[in-house]
Formats: sequence, C-alpha cells, structure tokens
Amino acid sequence: MKQDIEFNKNEDSMRQLVDALKNKLNKVAEGGGKKNADKQKEQGKLLARERIEYLIDKDSDFIEIAALAADGMYEEYGGCPSAGVVTGIGYVSGRQCMIVANDATVKAGAWFPMAGKKNLRAQEIAMENRIPIIYLVDSAGVFLPMQDEIFPDKEHFGRIFRNNAMMSSMGIIQIAAIMGSCVAGGAYLPIMSDEAMIVDKTGSIFLAGSYLVKAAVGEDIDNETLGGATTQCEISGVTDNKFPNDKAALDHIKNIFSKIGQYEKAGFNRIKSRKPKLNEKDIYGLIPTEASKQYDMYEVIARLVDDSEFDEYKDKYGQSIICGLARIDGWSVGIVANQRKVVKSKKGEMQFGGVIYSDSADKAARFIMNCNQRKIPLVFLQDVTGFMVGSRSEQGGIIKDGAKMVNAQANSVVPKFTIIIGNSYGAGNYAMCGKAYDPRLIVAWPTAQLAVMGGSQAAKVLLQIQVSAEKAKGKVVSKEDEEELLKKITDRYTSQTSPYYAASRLWVDAIIDPLDTRKWISMGIEAADHSPIKKEYNVGVIQV
Repeated sequence: MKQDIEFNKNEDSMRQLVDALKNKLNKVAEGGGKKNADKQKEQGKLLARERIEYLIDKDSDFIEIAALAADGMYEEYGGCPSAGVVTGIGYVSGRQCMIVANDATVKAGAWFPMAGKKNLRAQEIAMENRIPIIYLVDSAGVFLPMQDEIFPDKEHFGRIFRNNAMMSSMGIIQIAAIMGSCVAGGAYLPIMSDEAMIVDKTGSIFLAGSYLVKAAVGEDIDNETLGGATTQCEISGVTDNKFPNDKAALDHIKNIFSKIGQYEKAGFNRIKSRKPKLNEKDIYGLIPTEASKQYDMYEVIARLVDDSEFDEYKDKYGQSIICGLARIDGWSVGIVANQRKVVKSKKGEMQFGGVIYSDSADKAARFIMNCNQRKIPLVFLQDVTGFMVGSRSEQGGIIKDGAKMVNAQANSVVPKFTIIIGNSYGAGNYAMCGKAYDPRLIVAWPTAQLAVMGGSQAAKVLLQIQVSAEKAKGKVVSKEDEEELLKKITDRYTSQTSPYYAASRLWVDAIIDPLDTRKWISMGIEAADHSPIKKEYNVGVIQV
C-alpha cells in the first residue's frame, strides 16, 4: 500500500534523525575531551556527569536541560560543549530537584556567555516550580576574553546571585558543594546558598587567586592557604563542612535531602499511569520526512496519551486546531495541537493544515480559559505555519481572534509545556506558546523548524531585496547570479531554522527523541506541582 511505503519512509527518516541526535549528545557528553578528563581524574575528582550520576537516585529518571547549549558556537576559542555546565532535573533521596554542575574539562569550567544564560535558565525553572537546586561548583570564573558579553547587563552573570537571594526569600532550598575552583564573583553563588560544603585539597574559594593577590597587594600566598577547605571551614567559617573527596560531599547532600520535610502541592490531578493503547513507536512513521506534507495530529495524540483516550472540545468547530482533555503518565492535561491535515470548516470551506484560522483561534482561547479555571496544565503540540492571511481572513477579524488566543495563553496561570513537532513559524509560534510565552519546559523533536516564516518563502523575499539593491547600484544581475544567490540565501536561512540552531541558543530546552515526550511532560508537571497557583487568572481586555 502507498500509505505503508510512506510510513516506512517516514520511520527510516525519523530513526536516522534520532540516531544523529544521540550521536551528537554522546559527543557533547565528552566535554573538553579525554586529556582534560584524565587530568581531572588524576586530582581524584569525578567528572561533572559522574557527579550527577552518583548523586541522583539509582535507576531514576533524569532529564538534561540544554545539553546542546553553545553547540557550534565559540569555535574561535575551541568550542564550549554544553556551555561548560551540565543542568537537569533529577531525584535525590526521592526528592525532585534541579542540578547544576560545572564541567571543569571545558576551559576549566569558565563561564562563557551561554554558560551564564544556561545557569539562569536552570534557576528560572527552579524558581517557577519552587524545586530545590543543587550547585556542584568547579569553575575558574568568567571567561575573560568575552567578559563584555557576560558581565554587566541585566541577564548576565550578576543576575545569578540576584536569583540566589530571591530563591532564599522564597524558601527554595539551595545546596552547594565546592568541588574545584570557585573564584571571584562566582564565589558568591555557593555562599548565598543555604548550605555550602567544600572538598578538601581540590576545592578552593576566594575573591582573588594567589596571582591577583600578589599583583594587587604584594602578598605571597598559595591558593590552598588562601582559600582551601581548612581555611574556609576552620578559620573564616565561609563554608560549613569539608569532606575528603567528591563522593563524601555528594553523600552529605543525599543525607540532607533525605531529611527535608514535605512541600505544599499545587494539587494537579493525577491517577495511576497507563501506557497508550496504540504503539508509541508508530510516531516515527507518522511524521512526514518533508515539513510541507500533511499528517493527522489525532494519530500522534493517540500515541502520547494514557489509554489513547482523548476527550475533544468543540470537535466540529475550528478544526485546524485540536483541543481536548487527556492524561499523560496519569496527569490530567489540556492539549492544544495544530492539525496538519486539510479539513473542512463549518461553512464547508477547506482549511489548510498547520494554519490558524479565526474559528480555531477563538476555540483555542476558550479552551485555554477553561483549563485555567479548572487548574489543568496545558500541553501545546506545535506544527504551525502561522495565521491565515488574505482579504477574507482580514474581514473575518483574524487579527482580533489571534490576539484573543495570544492574550488567553499569555495570561495563563497553569503550567504550560510546549513540544515543537514540526513547523514553528511567525506568530503561530507565539500563539502556540513559544519560548517568549513562558512554558515551564519547551522541547523540540528532531523534525522541528523554527523561523519567522518558511525557508523557501523567506529566501525568495530576501532574494528580491538583494537583487533590487544590486540593480539600484546600476549592476546587472543575470539569471545565473540570481540562482546562485538564492541557493546561498536558502542554505543560510535553512541552517538557522534547524532545531540544533535553536537548542544551541536556548530557544528550546532540549531536542528529544519523540518517545521521551511523555517522560518530559510528566516530570515537568511533577516539578510544577511543587508550586501552588497563587495568582488569579485574568485575561484583561479581550475584544470579542
């Protein structure tokens, strides 16, 4: 059958994309390479990911946030795998928490601009969800050649310490272990935590190292005497306890978490989890190899939700967006998804898949408001090319209805989770809860594409602009020149729509295997359940 051939073709393509993703993640996990890793081992230290592995509960889930941060960036400095810091949500003594671990194999754990942004994202997740945060510190401080891009601005390095203070006032637990260098401004991070421990002989903390002290005040002193474990635990009292090695310090953190009291819950509805009735692995064959092709989003939803059960809202109205209630790993969720099939409207008109029409926007806005009223977390499944354009749409009030949808979800007080499956273009990205609209977690499948508009359309627009500019200078642009320029523009634009481009800049928290989607949503809601909803839902003024 033709459908079977298409399914197999899609499945092969998705498997290749997932394999490429896993290979990329394995490469990133090598950090600064074997030579630097061996050097750290010689000092008796564990590597960043080994520290996390030892710390978290055995056989428990861990979702790594921003593993691909800084991918392809800072090449002039030899690159900065994973932005030199490992972050993620895991379980310590049964308690869900955020973990931040500097990777000293990458430029001695120095803070590049993306390292700062990644740390701030980790703190943001901890603050939004009120989950504890653990810092495993091993860093040489700010990467000086790029200090102007990390030091003085609002969302730069100093914001980290501001967040330390804010989390303390919010009652969010912060525990820090100094397991290597902790220098200059970075020294405030562990000391502004609730408890700071240090590893003897390998950990050190000071505002200025021995070389700077010599230059500044003429004092000759070694780093261990200046700010080692004995000095900071027994003389200054800056750190609370010292430990003989990494594992002993990590064991102490486990003990702390084993004695923490219960937290107030938001109370999101959860029952016993059930797997989807339909085979989850079918997702690989359902998503087309080409972003412009149609597929049925109902089939995808049926392989993501418990028992493959989905209670649809307004199923005959605004059919280019699917809305409804379901359960994911037992959690009650409201799903807002773009339908990728061509469908018929209530007036018998054909609606293109992936496009948001006035009736769809109106339906989605109402559904989002209902979920907020009922305290049900929202899941957005994005494959959207934008809002419908043209005279009929404008006369039908597409801007007003689009604004209504954006308003409803921007003011949402229940936690939101965004999965970018395919296209994520223009205002469609905003309406379907893109990064600018504060999803608790936002992840992409390897098939995702993020841009202000599709590659072919954008390239043609950019070509027209450049050709017009050349002609204005009196230059003759041949057909061959136009084709060469179009290819150059298309290649550049296409590379910028890649999910890897987005992940490297933290526009998404991760690129994931589609089969991990349920785990990400479930752990995300579990984290959100730590933070009771205090704010009343109010959408302000909406034109109806």
